[in-house]
Amino acid sequence: MIQQDNTKGRFAFVVPVYNHAGCVAHVIRQTQTLGFPVFVVNDGSTDNTADEIKDIPGIRIISHKKNMGKGAALMSGFAAAAIEADWAITIDADGQHYPEDALKLIAAIPQGTRAIVVGTREGMAGEHVPWTSRFGRKFSNFWVWLSGGPVLSDSQSGMRLYPLPEAIVLPTKAQRFQFEVEILVQAKRKKLTVLETSIRVVYNPDGSRISHFRPFVDFIRNSLTFTRLIFTRIFSLR
Repeated sequence: MIQQDNTKGRFAFVVPVYNHAGCVAHVIRQTQTLGFPVFVVNDGSTDNTADEIKDIPGIRIISHKKNMGKGAALMSGFAAAAIEADWAITIDADGQHYPEDALKLIAAIPQGTRAIVVGTREGMAGEHVPWTSRFGRKFSNFWVWLSGGPVLSDSQSGMRLYPLPEAIVLPTKAQRFQFEVEILVQAKRKKLTVLETSIRVVYNPDGSRISHFRPFVDFIRNSLTFTRLIFTRIFSLR
């Protein structure tokens, strides 16, 4: 178990999972080495995910009967984690993150501040990184800013630290991947600090990483979310 300073509050991992049977158990066991509670949200997986996680001791499992989206899974995890934690550390189930980098997120919290800390993934410009990820990152960064959100260099990173219960009450509407960009905009509008710190990332050259991001469908969904956010920003300014 890694020793850490818990003077900033109580922390818990929230891991949203959808059809990650091949890697989720390994990811969960890695997170457990830090000694924080681990909440796993099985978002209606149709593969063997449920079997892979059911016998892992010490974790809390929240199950959705059908796939509701990453945003909905995160909110379910936040609600469960808030009972025994002050902060939620989110990490993707595809194995791209190093769970121990959660300590970097915690260290980045300014003393006495309730803030969202986004893990900025290093090495995202490499040729081994899918073009959808490189393009999506730049696209998202610009539109988050234009929507009235914070200026960030990696607004699509899934490894983050959220203050609970502040994150739960933000007026987000998106339930899928778009949730992670909308919550940044809503946080800025509600004067909740959003900052970044560097983390590592693994992108295997053989393309073995499991991703459920669909470039065309999710591009359209992102565009609709940003359109809504921009219109509400214009209306509020008027």
